[in-house]
Amino acid sequence: MRLSEATWTEVADLDADLALLPVGSTEQHGPHAPLGTDALNAESVAEAGAEAFDGEVVVGPTIPVGVAEEHRAFDGTLWVSPDTFRAYVRETIESLAHHGFDRVVVVNGHGGNIDALAELCRRVSRTGDVYAVAFTWFDAVGEHSSDMGHGGPLETALLRHTHPELVREDRIDEARAGGADRWGEWVSGVNLAHDSDEFTDNGVVGDPAEGDADRGAELESLAADSLASLLDAVESRELD
Repeated sequence: MRLSEATWTEVADLDADLALLPVGSTEQHGPHAPLGTDALNAESVAEAGAEAFDGEVVVGPTIPVGVAEEHRAFDGTLWVSPDTFRAYVRETIESLAHHGFDRVVVVNGHGGNIDALAELCRRVSRTGDVYAVAFTWFDAVGEHSSDMGHGGPLETALLRHTHPELVREDRIDEARAGGADRWGEWVSGVNLAHDSDEFTDNGVVGDPAEGDADRGAELESLAADSLASLLDAVESRELD
C-alpha cells in the first residue's frame, strides 16, 4: 500500500506494523539525468521491494531533499543541514509509529544521507517506540555496487529502466566527456575535495553509457530481493 494514495480508513483497517520510507535528494546528476534521480530511484526500489516482500508493508511518501551541500555549485541542487535532515526523518518515522507502523526501513538513494540516517536510526531505536534501520539500494546489488559513481552507470541504468523519458539520451556523450573516474581527490586516505565541482566538471562520476535499461532491470530486481530479505528480518526480530 502506498500511504499517499490510501484513505485514512484504509490505513486504519490495515493489519501491518512494517513501513518503508524512501529518502533521496534533489541535486545535480550531470547534464543527462534529472535533479530528482536519488528520490526517484529510492521510490522505485521501495515499491519493488514491497512487491517482492511476502507480507503487508506500507510505502510512505518520498522525502526529496537531503544532505547534499557538496553539490551546491550546480544549479538546482537543494540541501538541508544534517541536523535538520535527521530531525525531519526522525519525526516522520515517529509519525508512522504513532499509527502502529513501529518497524521502519528507510530506503535511501543518496550517499550523502548515509551517515545521518545511520545515526538517527540508532537513536530512534534506542530512545523511541519504534525500531528503524536504513537501507541504501546501491550497496545491496552485489558486484554492481563497485561501479557506483554519481550520475554514472548504476543510477543511469535504473532510471533508464524505470523512468526512461527523464534521461537525456542526447547528452550521454557530454556526460562521459566531462565526468570523473572516481569520487573525490584522495591523498593518504583523505579526500581533499569537500565539494563535487572540485573533481568533476559536469557533476558526473563514472560512465553513464555503461548503464542500459537491461542492467537497470537487474539492479531493481537485486535491490528488491535484498530489501524483501531485510523486511523479513525486521519483521521477525525480537525487540525489547
